[in-house]
Amino acid sequence: MSARPHTLRRPTTYAVTVLGLAGAVALAACSGSAEASSSSVPAAGTASAAAAGINTSPEQNRVTATKDEKAAALLPRAIRDRGTITAANAGAGGGTPPLVFTADDDKTVIGVEVDLAHLFADKLGLRVETPATSWENVFLGIDSGRYDVALTNVTVTEERKEKYDFATYRKDDLAFEAPKGGTWKVNSGRDIAGKTIAVGSGTNQEKILLDWNEANVKAGLQPATVKYFQSQTDYYLALSSHRIDAYFGPNPSVAYHVATSGQTEAIGHFSGAGDKLQGLIAVLTKKGSGLAAPYAAAINSAIADGSYAKVLQRWNLGTEGLEKSEVNPPGLPKTS
Repeated sequence: MSARPHTLRRPTTYAVTVLGLAGAVALAACSGSAEASSSSVPAAGTASAAAAGINTSPEQNRVTATKDEKAAALLPRAIRDRGTITAANAGAGGGTPPLVFTADDDKTVIGVEVDLAHLFADKLGLRVETPATSWENVFLGIDSGRYDVALTNVTVTEERKEKYDFATYRKDDLAFEAPKGGTWKVNSGRDIAGKTIAVGSGTNQEKILLDWNEANVKAGLQPATVKYFQSQTDYYLALSSHRIDAYFGPNPSVAYHVATSGQTEAIGHFSGAGDKLQGLIAVLTKKGSGLAAPYAAAINSAIADGSYAKVLQRWNLGTEGLEKSEVNPPGLPKTS
């Protein structure tokens, strides 16, 4: 999820049913302070993950890559001489599949972010350590130099660019999830008119949904009924019982649930930054560290040889792939 807190307007003309305050957001993502929840998205059971072809065992057999000498040459000398790099992730307390979470042994940290950390380190000719920590400690660790970089679903924002450098590696996307086999698709805000949709409180997707409602009301369309639940499990129970038409959430968690449940499908994808900008997930590093450029080169090398696409497909996240990594591209604008 694009977990970006907002002071949100909830116009009285909207049919908004609050079933419980979402105490935390679903993914350790994108653009605000209250962004991490390591327990709100339950991991699928071993059987369902295995049936979906997803490896949740401690033996990951990760996609590997050969060293790219040109990318490695861009590394600061201290990192090259050391031969190792520390790539933190916000996976403490169980994590959030498929980003960072614990394997079937309840201790080994796995997920797409861990796989990509290893892949990019391969390209740079480095050994990588991927310590799991809390969302807040990711930034504190980068600030203090404890961690060199972080791969943990961090969205590029203009505010963050003042303090950190970024090398992009995934789209920051949201998705609508609905029961499988229906004909309803969400291609624009007009398509939610009259539907009942669940969303996390205080998130980017809530703001997008309420903005669409406002535009639809002005256009003479029926607003969507917006519902809030206490946990991710409650969202999916409501979906399976058809008490809601769809859940609007972060694409990675939707993609994982679609793959492991076999009962739902994604019916629409949108940028976590809204319709005016494609949100981007990036490697986070301290500003001026000299690491963003070599990481972008490593990512582009992995894109070129196909290893990057293999990692994303492994976790059912092919739709979030980039054609090119960029250093410090336009990010989500500052909010007042």
